[in-house]
Amino acid sequence: MRTYGKRFLKIIGYILLIPVMYIVISLILTYIPVAEQTDNAQKKHIIYLTTNGVHSDIILPKNLMIPALLEDQTYHPREQFFAFGWGEENFYINTPTWGDLTFSTAFRAAFLKSKTLVHVTRYRSKRDRWIAVPVTDTQLQKLNAYILAAFDHNGNQKQRIEGATYTPDRDTFYRAKGNYMFYNTCNTWANSALKESDMKASLWTPFDFGVLRWYEE
Repeated sequence: MRTYGKRFLKIIGYILLIPVMYIVISLILTYIPVAEQTDNAQKKHIIYLTTNGVHSDIILPKNLMIPALLEDQTYHPREQFFAFGWGEENFYINTPTWGDLTFSTAFRAAFLKSKTLVHVTRYRSKRDRWIAVPVTDTQLQKLNAYILAAFDHNGNQKQRIEGATYTPDRDTFYRAKGNYMFYNTCNTWANSALKESDMKASLWTPFDFGVLRWYEE
């Protein structure tokens, strides 16, 4: 009986070790930078990064967005900034803050294959909490292309999720490509957007602060 008891405790220990190792590895990779090789003098444009405490967003001024990214979106002419994020459908819609997170939502998002969404939040003016990020023409072009590629088009149109919103008349959810898993989170997507655009980023991170930390003063 003692042998079975020891085996059971070992199994429990291994199970508990998994999330601990995940956090440790995540933190290590978060603090390893992927450096950009760009002359600051070539950075003529400003984009922004922000977070709601859970999901990090990449913000593009409307005048810096390519037409294909802007088309099919519903917005007011006075809205000048578009914040883009990507994530698992149930997690995204039902977890605007950490206080809304439940175990079932977290487990499903981390381990079960599910649909993903692009979240677009629109603003009429710049917010003080945003982090300004200078970019070059090439970086801006790649960032636009990366974000556009996240949308799952029906034919040539973006697929809007009717009735899904955090704030009425200010944000919209659209069908997205890709699968959300514990190694491919909303913040991993934003971090990859920076890397794919040849910008400074974490080697890999599932954390919002891992996306923003390289540009905070």
